[in-house]
Amino acid sequence: MNIRFLLLNAYTVGGTVRTVISQANALAAAGHDVEITSVWRRRETPAFTLDPRVHLRPLLDVSAAAPAWRRRWEALATRGPSRLVPKAEVRYHRFNRLTDRRIVRYLQSLEGGIVVGTRPALNLLIAQYAPESVARVGQEHLHYAHHKAALADAIRESYPRLDAVTVLTAADEHAYRSALAVSDVRIARIPNPLHGTTTPRSSLDRPVVVTAGRLVKSKGFDQMITAFAEVAHDHPGWQLRIFGSGPEKQRLRDLIHARHLYNHVYLMGATAQLDEELAKASLFVLSSRHEGFGMVLAEAMGHGVPVISYDCPQGPREIITDGKDGLLVPPDDTGRLAAAMSRLIEDEPLRKEMGEQAAASARRYDTDLLRPRWEQLFADLLDAKHGSEVLIA
Repeated sequence: MNIRFLLLNAYTVGGTVRTVISQANALAAAGHDVEITSVWRRRETPAFTLDPRVHLRPLLDVSAAAPAWRRRWEALATRGPSRLVPKAEVRYHRFNRLTDRRIVRYLQSLEGGIVVGTRPALNLLIAQYAPESVARVGQEHLHYAHHKAALADAIRESYPRLDAVTVLTAADEHAYRSALAVSDVRIARIPNPLHGTTTPRSSLDRPVVVTAGRLVKSKGFDQMITAFAEVAHDHPGWQLRIFGSGPEKQRLRDLIHARHLYNHVYLMGATAQLDEELAKASLFVLSSRHEGFGMVLAEAMGHGVPVISYDCPQGPREIITDGKDGLLVPPDDTGRLAAAMSRLIEDEPLRKEMGEQAAASARRYDTDLLRPRWEQLFADLLDAKHGSEVLIA
């Protein structure tokens, strides 16, 4: 099958980028013709490892690899806001008049096969501009209730023109079925896959707590730091490592200093080697106010690391079995979050027992289990569109 993924920026570090590259790698390894088209290219090489059988191409190249004249011209041509992307889209500022033209031209050039959008703006453009001969799929990585009202309106209006919408959780499956009930668009729930074929296990004996994500308000790192102040008071040998970058960096740094945690809490920056860092952790903690899925929880569990998370919408409850492979804590309760961390810090046998259970639970997200579900979905869509049986490689 000819499968194309459309990403905003395939060259950066991020949860969606990581999971889409994992999907593309798995499908290419199974013999499919796979391409990733990136709206932007701002660096020479992708941050995550890409299977050499996956073709990667940018629509706008402003990286050092591009000729200087192209970088100057495209920088000038990007002036002016997008006319096609709803302003309610979280990444609206990353789109402009030139991205509008390049994306539309790309979509209109497609013939047959499958195209998969990976965020609402791209899904909306696929619904409007990709030819009907192409199987059009919109991936959702954030839960429906998180979208602003104007974006939700656009989704209800345009997503029915897609052939399928894929979601990550049972709750979102229900939400999208309700929102798009009057249409024939197919709703499929397929969790994101773990990306690694070999996953180093943590020994769970280092005094290290790890968390990761964009440094934005929704990730709740301010509450994580507040909770860890209690932990550090009782367990001064332990440290919290926060991996990620984003606009909240200075505010979080100020909070660390205000609470005198500069010897206990470290802002580590973004990393493309999160696997190695998870393998050094004895606990992984998520303090998000909301999540699309929380794939990083499953990644930590794959390393045999017990996880603690706020029981926020939507994903953590579908990933964690409370008391077995991790602990769920009421949202916004920093006291309970601190108590959960201290419990597993102080009880090494329990920590290691939960780590074993976490590794077993993470096998639900093995690529070999999830890839056939994507293949079957794509085959069904092509069969329905072209009226002939599509063979799965």
